[in-house]
Amino acid sequence: MSANLKGSLLMMLAMLGFAIEDALFKSVAPGLPPGFATLIFGLTGVTIYTVLTLAAGEAPLHPEMIRPRLLIRTGFEIIGRLFFALALAFTPLSVTSSILQAAPLVVTAGAALLLKEHVGARRWAAMAIGFMGVMLILRPTPDAFRADALFAVAGMFGFAMRDLYTRASPPAVTARQLGILGFAVIVMAGLLIMPFDPAPPRMPTGSELSRLLTTGVVGVIAYTALTGAMRTGEVSVVAPFRYFRLLVALSFAYLFFDERPDLWTLLGGLLIVASGTYTLLRSGKAKQSTGAAR
Repeated sequence: MSANLKGSLLMMLAMLGFAIEDALFKSVAPGLPPGFATLIFGLTGVTIYTVLTLAAGEAPLHPEMIRPRLLIRTGFEIIGRLFFALALAFTPLSVTSSILQAAPLVVTAGAALLLKEHVGARRWAAMAIGFMGVMLILRPTPDAFRADALFAVAGMFGFAMRDLYTRASPPAVTARQLGILGFAVIVMAGLLIMPFDPAPPRMPTGSELSRLLTTGVVGVIAYTALTGAMRTGEVSVVAPFRYFRLLVALSFAYLFFDERPDLWTLLGGLLIVASGTYTLLRSGKAKQSTGAAR
């Protein structure tokens, strides 16, 4: 199995897990304050990853975690987790998930600008079309603009830069150790949100707690797959498979939250997915051309 194929399959597994995680978290958000729910979710993931790390004979913390690039990655993950939790709590799942699909475009642009991967003019044009899709979803007009959708935009940017710096993270830090760091960031995001929660913390019901614990388990699986995906193959090839999340998320929004995305949201999502698919195809052709030249 090639590195690109393995990375793409891992990315699809990660996106399926994250879509399930989002739906479970959103199902709890109407009752529990979002900051407190985020805190419980993060603590669940930290506990699971700590057990897995110790079982593998690894130290939960690694000295490389304080290296500049990993600290930058952590900072971007805090941004992503904080704003995405707010988006899940206050913005329709279909809108949040559609905007999130622009993350691969940001990753591809970042791979070109920061990691010096070659991205041709056609892929830059495709990325521009994808960002037009984001604008269609946001609809920045006085009558149609949703201010809460900016939570999703900020979360999307944070996650995209996190993914990019996962690629550049020190190889000595294992996926399990990155998982501890990642879920510790979720704990931090929850603590940052809590002072602004609309209601004080309360003990979750049995149903809420079981869903949050399940969210943590699914999140660990998805996070591990994502870390593996971003460390396998080319970023510009693997990253576009994040679009699989949109298909699952829209299905969940329709089936479980009675959401009916309007035409502009669907059209914007279609533009984002189409631009990402084209980027993937152009990446494959560019690689074949490079191989032939060699």
